[in-house]
Amino acid sequence: MTAPLRIGFIPLVDAAALIVAVDKGFAAAEGLEVELVREVSWSNVRDKLNIGLFDAAHLLAPVAIASSLGLGHVKVPIAAPFNLGINGNAITVSPALHAALMEEIDGDRFDPLATAKALAKVVAVRRKAGADPLTFGMTFPFSTHNYQLRFWMAAAGVDPDEDVRLVVLPPPYMVDSLRSGHVDAFCVGAPWNSIAVDLGIGHILHFVSDILARAAEKVLAVRQSWADKNPDLVAALVRAAAKAAEFIEHPENRTEAARILAQPERIGVDAEVIQRTLDGRLKISPDGTFRESDRYLLVGREGAGRPDPVQAAWLYAQMVRWGQAPLAPDGANTAMAVFRPDLYDAALGHRQPAEAPAPFGAFAGPAFDPQDIRAHLEAFGVGRWKA
Repeated sequence: MTAPLRIGFIPLVDAAALIVAVDKGFAAAEGLEVELVREVSWSNVRDKLNIGLFDAAHLLAPVAIASSLGLGHVKVPIAAPFNLGINGNAITVSPALHAALMEEIDGDRFDPLATAKALAKVVAVRRKAGADPLTFGMTFPFSTHNYQLRFWMAAAGVDPDEDVRLVVLPPPYMVDSLRSGHVDAFCVGAPWNSIAVDLGIGHILHFVSDILARAAEKVLAVRQSWADKNPDLVAALVRAAAKAAEFIEHPENRTEAARILAQPERIGVDAEVIQRTLDGRLKISPDGTFRESDRYLLVGREGAGRPDPVQAAWLYAQMVRWGQAPLAPDGANTAMAVFRPDLYDAALGHRQPAEAPAPFGAFAGPAFDPQDIRAHLEAFGVGRWKA
């Protein structure tokens, strides 16, 4: 009898495929015994995975890349054979900041360029008045949340390192930080944006799918050395997660999936809030305004589970743009090697899709070419990279 696999996760809806795989029995059907361990911070998850206290983890996609590159911490090569979520983040702002942005906006309030330009005006007004910079919460320096906030702001000339403050907060602490006034806004995954709206302390300004139509968010991560030694376990984990993702994506299963995720030892919030997320129908303002999007969070549909190495290259490019990594000749290739569609395909018996899903759909900048990171960086005026 082998010991149970220990897998770490953060209480977020994009851990759904992993949680449902265990609690609905898909993992057991693959012969796996799994202990899911709930954590609060991404640094805890990363460190426990890296030193072997976890066999696998629900992990920020950029953290897997940073770990493989040796950025910000020890170098531990990571393999990501399954993508746990596409999109799923949102930017939530305080009522005061929302009112200020709406006063300055010129155009559609769901247009990220219009809101970014409004933010630039608010920043200028505050600077002239001698007010403190606005503070935005994000979950980790190597996170999609960090890069998505920066990408949005910088499109209108707002320098995220000079004009505002970006601070790191664990996802479950975002709501209390907004309520206490420690932050003016945050970017985080579900359900924490919805919790802020339900409490009347926040407005969801943007779904991240307004900024990037398709962005890799969380991955099922394992150490590369562990994957090499345990190929059968990796394949079984991928199959269990894929079956769970397929289950979740059927609308008739969403109520049950939300109930599973709502359990105190899992995400620990009301099931109705989680179901809104899975359905892509979110309340965005305390006045009860709802907004629907079929792109809010993709768990299994549209090939969401299959890792796309081009997404990894884009994340590496953001690390370079914001001064976290040098522009190295092999940097993008190392990043792309973290995302393992080959392991996904082998586990599920798939062949390479005839047509890969179109990545990104960014609201600003040119189309992204993973073979020319320099051109991507040169297209933007605000950044920290060095030629």
